[in-house]
Amino acid sequence: MKKLFFLIILAACVYGIFNYHFILMDSSLKILKKTHMTLDDTFVDARGSNKKELLLNPALLKAGARDLVAQDSVTIGK
Repeated sequence: MKKLFFLIILAACVYGIFNYHFILMDSSLKILKKTHMTLDDTFVDARGSNKKELLLNPALLKAGARDLVAQDSVTIGK
């Protein structure tokens, strides 16, 4: 029973890694749904001046990174 529980938890983690972008912004951690199941750009550090790298990455743009950068810049401006 413990092995089955462990396998279910492991499968959920692998599913999350393949299907979501985890982006560390200045104020919080943002999660975006990927457009394709890959390991590319799973964990992205966008603190400081690295936000322009988000806008240059086509996979992140398709997932909606442009909206995240706009939201984060408004949050920082307040």
